[in-house]
Amino acid sequence: MSDENRRTDVANLSVRVFSTAPQSSDFDAPAYLRRLAQVARWSEDAGCTGILIYTDNSLIDPWLAAQVVIESTKSLCPLIAVQPVYMHPYSVAKMTASLGYLYGRKIYLNMVAGGFRGDLAALCDETPHDERYVRLTEYTAIIKELLSGNRPCTFLGKYCKVKDLSLKPALPAELSPGIFVSGSSESGMAAADALGATAVEYPKPGEEYPRSTPREN
Repeated sequence: MSDENRRTDVANLSVRVFSTAPQSSDFDAPAYLRRLAQVARWSEDAGCTGILIYTDNSLIDPWLAAQVVIESTKSLCPLIAVQPVYMHPYSVAKMTASLGYLYGRKIYLNMVAGGFRGDLAALCDETPHDERYVRLTEYTAIIKELLSGNRPCTFLGKYCKVKDLSLKPALPAELSPGIFVSGSSESGMAAADALGATAVEYPKPGEEYPRSTPREN
């Protein structure tokens, strides 16, 4: 790639900033509700696009936390962590469409293939690492198809199956969720690519990155 093309690519980049919601395990209920609303308002005032809401066995349901965020702000978009072992893909699509219907607010979905080992063991999920991304890809494909509203969804995958499934209320196209796939492994990156999603890659130690060639400005 030429220097001119690199400069063009950089010039065309857009940056969206997402903050992180506090975790319910760190507060009692009244304090958490206040803190979540407060952090959401701070994030919006700072110009953030959205706010990441975690999910695991120790935390409150992220969809309920997302509702608090929406009701506490004017435009901040919840980035909701979604784990396939917790709910059917239809439920994810239904919740997304329902929030859009009630609030007219776009959300983002952070698709998570795994989780804490103890959490997965407690749920009797013994799916191998790479296969979890196969499942996540199928799961997310169903969600995307349902939310597109183009036609009833039929999907017969290895892990996820639906037949002639429709979603109501339909989600307006402008509220279609942004989709992230969390995971730095080859399987995670492949899943993000297959879904046309944004890959969330965790930083590696600096020495593991290729050395760049200095250039004059």
